[in-house]
Amino acid sequence: MNEDIKRIFIDTVTTYNYSDKVVEDSSLKELYELTKWGATSFNCSPLRLVFLKSEEAKNRIDPYLMDSNKVSVKNAPVCVIIGMDTMFFTDLPKNFTAMDAKVFFENNEELAYATAFRNSSLQAGYFLKAVNALGLDTGAMSGFDNKGVDNEFFKDTSIQSNFIFTLGYGIEPKGHPRGARYNFDEVAKII
Repeated sequence: MNEDIKRIFIDTVTTYNYSDKVVEDSSLKELYELTKWGATSFNCSPLRLVFLKSEEAKNRIDPYLMDSNKVSVKNAPVCVIIGMDTMFFTDLPKNFTAMDAKVFFENNEELAYATAFRNSSLQAGYFLKAVNALGLDTGAMSGFDNKGVDNEFFKDTSIQSNFIFTLGYGIEPKGHPRGARYNFDEVAKII
């Protein structure tokens, strides 16, 4: 197996322990530049990112975190709010020129939300692998008060939080021992 593929897909673990090494803003921009090319339905690209680097910014999110996540966020060089723009479709005339896809969403709030959620989650997967490709480590978490985070960081916008990543350069022990994974035949079938 190719060593790069192994490093990106197999050797990575959820990281809780980070070094003090600064994650440069240029690295955060590079992460997005890699992420943005991943496919989404109608090129809808609903992912929105907020990178919390300063102590002040991390203090703003702290009241909305589950207690078990507070230390991880505080100790990570960066906390990333993975958000989704539920009004992504307003940009479809620019982002998807093959047809008028905006009409599918502009009067269907339920479909717009489901599409934003599904595709921002897909883009977050691209983001995660970009993190690994650039030699960074991350830990994903959903243990937080979404409404509180949305009010604090996305008030009066159409953006809502999906989940949170911690981000940095991991140090050993990075996290828990690796757990089991399902074998192909346990979760997939070819028909």
